[in-house]
Amino acid sequence: MSYGQPPNGPQGYGQQPGGPQYQPPQPMSPEDQRLWATLTHVGINFFGFVAPLVAYFVLRDRGQFVREHSRVALNFSITMAIADAVGVITSWLGIGLLIILAVRVVTIVFTVMAALSANRGQFHRYPLSIEFVKN
Repeated sequence: MSYGQPPNGPQGYGQQPGGPQYQPPQPMSPEDQRLWATLTHVGINFFGFVAPLVAYFVLRDRGQFVREHSRVALNFSITMAIADAVGVITSWLGIGLLIILAVRVVTIVFTVMAALSANRGQFHRYPLSIEFVKN
């Protein structure tokens, strides 16, 4: 064995010729889809738009139910992030503090309602949401 050669020969560490093969994601069970859809909605309260963004890109090919819930959660969280930014910008006027408070209350109430719908296996549409991401 020479200095620059890997231990399993020129192919590498037991790989098939041509490199690793792509494995399409396996569909999730309906129970798993309901669980991840619920967690996506609840995650907005803790992580903002990051939770539905990650869920949308990671789980969108695993089932139609979780795809739709992560999409509407992402749209809602982006909408609320914009409203929160408007509140921060206008906070020097005083009205911005009320906007920030309203955004936080609306986010908590609507995400809990959406999480309950997802847990029951029902689709949910957020009111006050702009459709940034479409199917």
